[in-house]
Amino acid sequence: MDLQVLIEQIETGEQEIVLTALQSFNKQMSHCFTFSREGKTDREEVKQQKHLGELVMGFLNRELQPPCLQACLETIRILSRDKHGVDPFISCAAMSTLAHYAGIATIYPATLLKGRPVECQVDNEGRDEEETAEGSSTVKESCLASENPDQEVIVEALKSICNILLHNETGQVVAAEIHLIKGLAKRLKQSHSPTWSHEVLFFDLRLTFLLTALRVDVRAQLARELHGIRLLGNQLDAVLGLCWPDRLETTRAGFEGMPPEQLPPLSRQQTELAMEILKILFNITFDTNRRNVDEEEAAEYRHLGAILRHCLMSQSDGEERTEEFHSHTVNLLGNLPLPCLDVLLMPKVQQGSIEYMGVNMDAVNMLLDFMEKRLERGHKLKETLLPSLNLLTESARIHRETRKFLRSKVLPPLRDVTNKPEVGNTLRNKIVRLMTHIDTDVKDCAAEFLFILCKERVSRFIKYTGYGNAAGLLAARGLLRGGKDPGIYSGDEDSETEEYREAKSRINPITGVVEEDQPNPMEGMTEEQKEYEAMKLLNMFDKLSRTNVIQPMQLDMDGNMREMTTKDLHKLTHNPVFQPEEPADSDTEDEA
Repeated sequence: MDLQVLIEQIETGEQEIVLTALQSFNKQMSHCFTFSREGKTDREEVKQQKHLGELVMGFLNRELQPPCLQACLETIRILSRDKHGVDPFISCAAMSTLAHYAGIATIYPATLLKGRPVECQVDNEGRDEEETAEGSSTVKESCLASENPDQEVIVEALKSICNILLHNETGQVVAAEIHLIKGLAKRLKQSHSPTWSHEVLFFDLRLTFLLTALRVDVRAQLARELHGIRLLGNQLDAVLGLCWPDRLETTRAGFEGMPPEQLPPLSRQQTELAMEILKILFNITFDTNRRNVDEEEAAEYRHLGAILRHCLMSQSDGEERTEEFHSHTVNLLGNLPLPCLDVLLMPKVQQGSIEYMGVNMDAVNMLLDFMEKRLERGHKLKETLLPSLNLLTESARIHRETRKFLRSKVLPPLRDVTNKPEVGNTLRNKIVRLMTHIDTDVKDCAAEFLFILCKERVSRFIKYTGYGNAAGLLAARGLLRGGKDPGIYSGDEDSETEEYREAKSRINPITGVVEEDQPNPMEGMTEEQKEYEAMKLLNMFDKLSRTNVIQPMQLDMDGNMREMTTKDLHKLTHNPVFQPEEPADSDTEDEA
């Protein structure tokens, strides 16, 4: 449709003409989501679009019939898809008008106050003409209805604001300044009412997510001033339809006593709303596990953790959607304060539950299965695998029962000593392979997980991974000479199998397996020949070092790596090479 013709029709001011024109435009552009703006013609089109946006925004400030109001908001939604065409919608007045029609306004433009009682306009007194003309006057919420009865209008306005925030930083600033988050929080408190449609609830949550993702100040405001953890936790509770048999134990209302695996799957709408809530909660708890929380906050997080455990044990309509739902759940669990993760182990052991040391391990086992699925997929491991792997690592670090259960699954008593630790299809083999991954974060996280399961004991870590795979973590911690990191761990049962004891003396600690005997390359050499070959090798290293091809390293007495200087190499060429005695390691293989 010719934009100039459309503009001329809107300029007539006749609602019927405007309605027909906008409906035609909206129908034609309903599936247009991409805009390329390069040539002179396109730049002219952008100007026309902006002018169209200004006219439609001005039209919204009139008393309109519902069909015309709906058409205007649909047009704004379509125009706001173009990042070059949002300028007419990012002023305080325009954003306040859209917020009014979305039912979440706390500040109203003066143009919407015409014809209202005098008490609604008192805030204009004392303001200069420019400020009043820009429509920045404010009124109490009681002066204007905060909810529009037409929910289709509300949804269109919410969609438009979402588009504006996605495309324009100024729009984000204005949204924060007019406190949209307060209006959203107020309606979220009322969302338990059947009055609101699924679409209104969904786009309320989507807009809240965008505000908290894009604005740090809004994130903090929702978390603290508006008590976002409790507000959204209650919302998630209502969406899932939970009841509480015990203080930190949940089940689905109407299905009390039914094992989690037998519960019916969540509906598509329930899952959509739950995932939006989980994303918002992730934003406002992003730094929680890095700070101390008081007793009241800890209680809130434990309550939320119990709901998240239910999410983890629930299924949705389809495997793909279930995995996405669980992914958001795992991401949020990783933000909770570590001591609060004990809620994962609190439910009573029921028939069909996985029990270990008298504790219900259903949630931990679900996390392990989820992590293994992501590991097998092998796609974008940093984004997809690390949240679950980090969560399991930290849980194992602070909860003895979790660590022992995970060790029984990941590092069972060693029997196969003929294959390298990284060769095979067991979960141990897969994680050991990650220890040499090209991505440093993935490599470090995998090594840390296994190190925790080995109670941070070097000898046991090398036993299960091989010295070559373990060297990176050990070097970073100054443990290449052996020993163990400080930590309080309980004693476990004997971890050595008969097969391992028999082969222990023949295992190569570098590779972690029994290898075939190799011929001695120095067999038949005299002592002079051996010394000559040793000197030749050292001279080669010296040459490579002086030309900066390599940087020789050596262990200091603390077990840390340091650079070898030319002086160090000179000493080695003129002094016997000896291996200092390794400090005694008090670890025994009879402890786990």
